[in-house]
Amino acid sequence: MSTSGEHGYPDTGHTRTHLPEGDPYGGAPRRGPRSSSRSLVMVVGVVVLLIAAIAFANRDNSPPDETPAQGAPNNNAAAPTAATGQSPVPTTQNGIPTNFPHTKQGAESAAANYAVALGSAEMFDTGWRHQIVDTVYAANAASAKQSAMDRAYSDEGFLANIGLAKDGSAPKGQTFVSRTIPVGTKTTASAQDSATVEVWYTSLFGLSGETSKNPVTESWYTTTYELRWTEGDWKINDFRQKDGPVPVGRDQRASTANDMTKAVEEFGGFTYAR
Repeated sequence: MSTSGEHGYPDTGHTRTHLPEGDPYGGAPRRGPRSSSRSLVMVVGVVVLLIAAIAFANRDNSPPDETPAQGAPNNNAAAPTAATGQSPVPTTQNGIPTNFPHTKQGAESAAANYAVALGSAEMFDTGWRHQIVDTVYAANAASAKQSAMDRAYSDEGFLANIGLAKDGSAPKGQTFVSRTIPVGTKTTASAQDSATVEVWYTSLFGLSGETSKNPVTESWYTTTYELRWTEGDWKINDFRQKDGPVPVGRDQRASTANDMTKAVEEFGGFTYAR
C-alpha cells in the first residue's frame, strides 16, 4: 500500500478555493463530507480524518479581551513553542517517541506525538495498527480497543467510501495520504499521575493520483487526550475529538495530482517531542 506516513473573511463568511483546470484529479468530481464513515470511526475511538472540505467560518466581531493588568497572571497564555532547555525523548518504540518526562511538558509532548501516530496511514495496515495502539494506549485500554478498531478498519463499505480496497491498499497509480500536523497543545487538568491535554492540529487526508475521486483535502480538529502515568510513561486512557478551530483558507489554487503526489513522497513527516 502506498502511504504518506513516514517514520481574510469575505462578507459572506465563505472560503474560496481555486482549482486548476482538469484537477484535482483527472476531472473527477469533488466529494463532500462523509459523515457516516467518520461516525463509524469516531465510535470506536480512532483518530481518522474523513472530512472532505474546509468548514465555513464566521467573522468574530466581538471586541478583543482587555490586556491583563500589569503583573497579573495570564492563565490563558500559550505555552512557548521554542526550545525550553529540556532534551527531546531519546527512545522510540515502533517508530513512536516514548519514555516522556513525568511532567506537564512530557504529557503534552506525548499527546502530540501520539496524535501523529494515530492519524497516520499506517493505521490502515493491520500489523502496524496493532503496534501503534499497543504503543500509545495504556495496556487495559489497548486490549479493549483493538478488536473494535479491527472491525472498523476492515469494514469494506468504510474502505470503499474513502477509495481503498478491502485490504486497505490504495488503487494502482494512487497514493493514500493520511497525516496529522499538530499546531499546539494545552493542558486543561493535571495531577501526579494523570493529565488532560488538548491537541489542536490540521490534517491531510485522501488519495493522490491522476484518477483519484477523493483528492487530498485539509481539515482541522482538536482532540482531548486523557493520559495517565503507567509503567514509566504517559499513555492514552481515552480521548474525544471535535472540529476546529478552523482558519479561513487563503485564496490559493489547489495543486495538481502530480504536484501533490510528489510532495507527499518527498516530504517526510515529523514527530513533535517538545
